[in-house]
Amino acid sequence: MKIAVTGGTGYVGSHVVKALHERGDEVWIISRSSSKQSAKPGLHLISWKELADNPKKLGGVDAIVNLAGESISRRWTKEGKHAILQSRLDAAKAIEKFVATVDVKPRVVVNASGISIYGNSAPDETAADESSPARIADFLASVVEKWEAAADRIPVERLVKLRIGLVLGMEGGAFPKMVLPYRLGIGGRMGNGKQWIPWIHEVDMTRLILFCLDNPDVAGPVNACAPEPITNDAFGRAIGKAAGRPHWFPVPAFSLKAALGELSMLLLEGSRAVPRKAQDNGFVFNYSTVEKAFEQLFRRH
Repeated sequence: MKIAVTGGTGYVGSHVVKALHERGDEVWIISRSSSKQSAKPGLHLISWKELADNPKKLGGVDAIVNLAGESISRRWTKEGKHAILQSRLDAAKAIEKFVATVDVKPRVVVNASGISIYGNSAPDETAADESSPARIADFLASVVEKWEAAADRIPVERLVKLRIGLVLGMEGGAFPKMVLPYRLGIGGRMGNGKQWIPWIHEVDMTRLILFCLDNPDVAGPVNACAPEPITNDAFGRAIGKAAGRPHWFPVPAFSLKAALGELSMLLLEGSRAVPRKAQDNGFVFNYSTVEKAFEQLFRRH
């Protein structure tokens, strides 16, 4: 297939590009920088401006994976919030315009989204699946709501909205920062430790994106998280065990709020979500528990 990937130089995007290229797909990375010739056959680079100026350059594309967006792990100032939201809306709008312009439409668009659309789950709350209602009570949930609405305007036959949780990997994303306190011997729960962490191993994240591309029965919201959500305290204990470090130094909620402001909600709140649609369509996770995920990740590092 001929597949375009936005955000293809980022953490998750680079894994997706590699997997697609290795299985023989023709891959086009759409990025902000000017395009240059790739040294690898079947791998191409194109800038957003070049795409807007000449949509036919990417004509005949079978699928688009849209992972573009500013990192949410930044200070949530007024400017920071604007960048987080607008980068996602701009990418979806550019794809909408491209698809509307070309004669042969892509068969599927897999658009990144966020698991935070389900809001903050209570400790004993029933797990949310793709049929659960959105709860728009905070900044991140409102971003996801607007992001998905923008994706819905893309005139494509099949749209997948991939609601992504915490992606676990040692070479990118937020997880290395979560491991660092344990390596320093000061790891522990955040706040009361009862908040849920919807997570997914980077290998399963990549596999799930390819599964959504290839499976014509998968459409609409898809929860990209492992089948066993876990609380912050249990997650930390599993890190400590895998790293051979103690889990003993709790960080009070007020300290995180004082240090990080509104951004602290990333550590103090979470959605208890399960990947019902993926599993109902036959997707099998390689890493269904954090113990299996950490065994693989810490063995390599």
